[in-house]
Amino acid sequence: MSDLSPGTMNVTDAERAAVMIMLLEDNQAASLLGQLDPGELRLLGERMVALGEIGPASIADAIGRFIEKTERMGLIVPDRVSQVRDMMTRAIGEIKTDSLMQRIAPEQRTNSLELARWLTPTVLLPLVRDEHPQAIAVLLVQLEAEVAAGVLHGLPEDIQSQVVQRVATLGRVSPDAISMLEDILARRITECHGRAALTMGGPREAADIINAAVRTVERRVMPEIAKADKALAKAIENEMFKFEHLYVLDEKSMGTLLREVDSDTLISALKGAPEDQRDVFFRAMSSRAADGVRDEIGARGRMKMAEVIEAQKAMITAARRLAAEGSIVFGAGDDDYV
Repeated sequence: MSDLSPGTMNVTDAERAAVMIMLLEDNQAASLLGQLDPGELRLLGERMVALGEIGPASIADAIGRFIEKTERMGLIVPDRVSQVRDMMTRAIGEIKTDSLMQRIAPEQRTNSLELARWLTPTVLLPLVRDEHPQAIAVLLVQLEAEVAAGVLHGLPEDIQSQVVQRVATLGRVSPDAISMLEDILARRITECHGRAALTMGGPREAADIINAAVRTVERRVMPEIAKADKALAKAIENEMFKFEHLYVLDEKSMGTLLREVDSDTLISALKGAPEDQRDVFFRAMSSRAADGVRDEIGARGRMKMAEVIEAQKAMITAARRLAAEGSIVFGAGDDDYV
């Protein structure tokens, strides 16, 4: 949060939430933070750390937005059982609460798969290292891509491709498969998961894990998957390389890519890109060239989406070729680049 001084207009909901949390007592704030998932907690934590001096106008704005939303929403508690358990534990202790809650809500159990989302790859690896690739795949698709990639990288090399292949083909997972994974985790972390069938995985999830892993994992895994299932390998590759992945290229890599793409293709591709994402391309050009491309985009008028997609695919193809040649760094960091 760069500035919450009076008169600030562009205050996000996350920044308002950070202000509200800072106004609470520590135990109240801790109780609220405990109900967030890892991504929400990280975002809110970043905003809280970035808070500078909080002026009266900022406080009034945050409270005003809170009142406005609660008037429409009412009191919502997504997990009432967990809230009651937490209050009971504070009042009578964990052992008595466990006994009492078994009678109050016998069907409710703590979600061990949810707990696994908070664990690091170092902690998760010993839990699944010797398990069947299918069980590992079911777990990985429920983790953040970076964590899943860390687990994948730590697995024996001879099963990495098997795990990624199963991630990409999981589809609808049976209750028995979920129960099996639940039992594996429950034996070690003493918590459980529901038995409802879940739709998990797919080429996109597999691609996210590979993109977040070091490049050697991709080079080892993808050829093995292609041998077993060429169509699946192609589907994963299509998800690994999308136009939005170009947004993270540094200026040097972007400059290399732009030299491989003709002006007409670039203009058509950027016509379909959000305006706030075009700067990554413009920063790799001279100011004169960037202004010229901006003018051409504006002058081009309406275009068929098919034409835009075709141009973006051409840029993706060029980027993939350059990445394979080692001319640009595309995706996650590498352990074999210097």
